[in-house]
Amino acid sequence: MAAPHTTPAPAALADAIAQRVLDHPAVARLHGGPFGTVASYLPGRRVVGVRVDETDGSVDLSVVLWVGVPLRQAVADLRRVVVEIAGPVIVNVTVADLHSVEDDASEAEDDAGEPPGARSAPGGGSNPVPE
Repeated sequence: MAAPHTTPAPAALADAIAQRVLDHPAVARLHGGPFGTVASYLPGRRVVGVRVDETDGSVDLSVVLWVGVPLRQAVADLRRVVVEIAGPVIVNVTVADLHSVEDDASEAEDDAGEPPGARSAPGGGSNPVPE
C-alpha cells in the first residue's frame, strides 16, 4: 500500500511547481495570464504563472511554450509534473503563447537603441512611450 501523499504548504508548492515546469524543455517561460491573475501571492512576493487554490488544492498553470513542440503532449507532461508534486488535484493548463528563437532575436533588435523603460507606441509606431 502506498504512503498517503502529503501536500506541502502553498508557498512551497507554488515554488516547486514553478521550478519543475520551467525545467521542462517545452516551456519557454511562465505567463501571468490576463492582468496577471495567474499567480500565487506569497508574503513579499508572488509566483507568476502558478496559482494554487487553497480551498480545493487545484492548480492553474499558464505557460509560454516553444514553437514546434507537440502541444497536447507538452500539456499532458505538465499536468503529470504538477500531480507528482501536488498529489491528485485538478490541474488547469493554459498555453498563453508560443515563443521562437526568432522572437528572441527580434526582441533584442527592437530593444537596441531605445532608452531604458521605453517601448513602442501602440499600433507599432516608432515613438517610444514611457511605461
